[in-house]
Amino acid sequence: MANYYSFSQDAVEAAINAAKSTHEGTELDATKNGFDIKKGGHLAALAECISVKVEDHKICIELPLGLGSHCISIPLTVPNGTAAQACLTICTTWGIPTGVKVEVKVAGVTVISQSFGKC
Repeated sequence: MANYYSFSQDAVEAAINAAKSTHEGTELDATKNGFDIKKGGHLAALAECISVKVEDHKICIELPLGLGSHCISIPLTVPNGTAAQACLTICTTWGIPTGVKVEVKVAGVTVISQSFGKC
């Protein structure tokens, strides 16, 4: 049975709050003079990176925002038992969470990344 890693709810909330505060006071009505399309609506905020271990050529994680549990296959060139990092980024549009992205890094190099929801 796979070992499922999870991310801190506090870190997830901090990333969401950073995205919300970035767009605080932004006019979202394109018909009004205060609307600034140059700011764009998409913002991705790093929540945290956690230590994980490659098991059966995958990393299994519990995702926040009701996105469930998932296993991400790791390239076969990365041996089982390898220490790695899984980094979670929260994707937002105008400060509203729309998805997450998980990057798995070995020795500081991203070996795979996957998005869930809209990123």
